[in-house]
Amino acid sequence: MGMKKIGMLTSGGDCQALNATMRGVVKGLYRLCDNVQIYGFIDGYKGLIYGNYRMLTSNDFSGILTKGGTILGSSRQPFKLMRKPDENGLDKVKAMKENYKKLGLDCLVVLGGNGSQKTANLLSQEGLNVIGLPKTIDNDLWGTDMTFGFQSAVDIATNTIDCIHTTAASHGRAFIVEIMGHKVGWITLYAGIAGGADVVLIPEIPYDIDKVVKALNERTKEGKRFSILAVAEGAVSKEVAALPKKERKKLEENPQFVSTAYRLADELTRKGIQDIRVAVPGHTQRGGSPCPYDRVLSSRLGAKAAQMIADKDYGKLVVLVNNEITAIPLEESAGKLKYVSPESDIIEQARTLGISFGD
Repeated sequence: MGMKKIGMLTSGGDCQALNATMRGVVKGLYRLCDNVQIYGFIDGYKGLIYGNYRMLTSNDFSGILTKGGTILGSSRQPFKLMRKPDENGLDKVKAMKENYKKLGLDCLVVLGGNGSQKTANLLSQEGLNVIGLPKTIDNDLWGTDMTFGFQSAVDIATNTIDCIHTTAASHGRAFIVEIMGHKVGWITLYAGIAGGADVVLIPEIPYDIDKVVKALNERTKEGKRFSILAVAEGAVSKEVAALPKKERKKLEENPQFVSTAYRLADELTRKGIQDIRVAVPGHTQRGGSPCPYDRVLSSRLGAKAAQMIADKDYGKLVVLVNNEITAIPLEESAGKLKYVSPESDIIEQARTLGISFGD
């Protein structure tokens, strides 16, 4: 195999296994190709738009398997603004294509979630060779059973619930643990089950506050001194869920409370539930070292991407389906979110365990 010039970027919210995945790609490429040049674009698509990159060698990828964050830096570049010129009138899509061509790249590897892969698909349709890798703590990328970053975030969220358990039991309190996830509830669902939460509220199942109160009161009646509520930051009440989109947007833009957990605490207090505390692990869920599961998943995904580059198999997103690493066309996944289905067996099993979803 001849010389391969590969561009790489990490886009959107960071997560624990970005470095591990890049390392997987590069290690694979060094084995499969004679001569590899790696161009790392700084801060995601911003680096590709403004031609800000650095040449990377194998040394850059040494010792980063366990390192969280991203050695390339990341930024959020909303997909809906990609076709809009920047403040200086620069055509972003044209600029990205020109920088790709100027460097003579054979392929651009995009590590990112939903919005990032929409842009990857756009560049692929514009004629660039692109491969996507499924990154997000939210596990909401359509077409893959698992995204890297998810399991590490679940570990941290679960650890928070575990720590809260002991203090809640000591003081006989109800604790709301607010877990990341605006649109989907995968992290909350998994951490809620793993942490033994009594109530789990996710965006896909709007809650009825009276049902939540009933679940908490029943625990008190059974002689339980405390309760744990695992609540997604995007959890909504049935009333809010029923509002027209514009009304909902207004509420989101002018929130009365710092976050969902505090709003819920207020609702519960007004319904007579006493002594509620709120814990928000926040960005700790994105941080730290990737868990072993994510290191394995990332290494596999990276190796597959390297093989695809060697085979010139472009325009695809590398995915995990039924525990096999495979790939699907970028357009198949772009713009589609993978929600938790309220009818899924995991929800049914959680209900069997006595978890209330407040519905």
